[in-house]
Amino acid sequence: MVERRQFSGGMKGKNLRYLNDHEGQPVLRARAGFLLLEHFSLPAFTQALDTIVTANLLRPALFSTKTFGLTEGEVISDLGLVIRPDASLNHAAIQDLDLLVVCGGYRTALKADDALINLLREASDQGVTLAGVWNGAWFLGRAGLLDGYRCAIHPEHRPALAEIARLAQVTSEAYVVDRDRLTASSPNGAFYMALEWIKGLHDKALTDGIEDILAFEASRYRRIKPTLNVSVSGPLREMVNLMDANLEEPLEMEVLCLYAGRSRRQIERLFKEQLGTTPQRYYMDLRITEARRLLQHTTLTIVEVSVACGFVSPSHFSKCYNAYFGYRPSKEIRLVK
Repeated sequence: MVERRQFSGGMKGKNLRYLNDHEGQPVLRARAGFLLLEHFSLPAFTQALDTIVTANLLRPALFSTKTFGLTEGEVISDLGLVIRPDASLNHAAIQDLDLLVVCGGYRTALKADDALINLLREASDQGVTLAGVWNGAWFLGRAGLLDGYRCAIHPEHRPALAEIARLAQVTSEAYVVDRDRLTASSPNGAFYMALEWIKGLHDKALTDGIEDILAFEASRYRRIKPTLNVSVSGPLREMVNLMDANLEEPLEMEVLCLYAGRSRRQIERLFKEQLGTTPQRYYMDLRITEARRLLQHTTLTIVEVSVACGFVSPSHFSKCYNAYFGYRPSKEIRLVK
């Protein structure tokens, strides 16, 4: 039986999510609720929701989601689309939540009646993590739930929040995660806010997978960049960038060392000390990871992928692929038809 090869260095987290290492483990389902206020930002809401739903695509049944309104009626988004929430927010609904996201928007009125304030305070008392997107932080501040917290809100509403939440630190950041308060000022901020919440509950391999899917650029040939620690030295970083830029025709070690201005022994020592592997192994990690992405997200044939990632033959490619993932490239799941 051939021993499965393991990814090393900065590429490890890019691939663990595909190995089904969590199969058979008990699933701890987290419950997220979204309170949709009138004229809420549909893009900000969908970014946060899509992040959570994508987590379920990678590992089924991790999260459940539900939408709420202040009443039983429909809610109009900022784009004019009419949404009918699953239910109205009430005391019973709060008991079943781990996260409550208040979804505001550019034209969402900054007013909150006693009923909403009481529900938000009750959620806080119950230990529910509270979040606000766009100007959703204003409602948390109005309920006195941001005192002593850092928070983010759309620039248009920053002065209004600072006025009613004098003990909060209102920032200009796209998103802020401060203990059990999550806030975002934009759709992109809502994406990273939700990602940070998931990261607090699960491992980085899951959030890496979510980010690779949802932050995928329009070009189908975007490469997955290696994750390097900020402490990685300049010569090593340059070496890895050279590897990443030359996957189709891998450079010889002598050439890489020449470009980096270091001897082979120095480069091998840097890789061992800072990435815990050899240059040759790291180069293979990069190439096999890129091959995986191309197989999943493009319509390239196996032969084309093997050539694009610098393998001498389809048979060699198949052997290496099987060593990493436990099955041949022909068995890979195609996400693009």
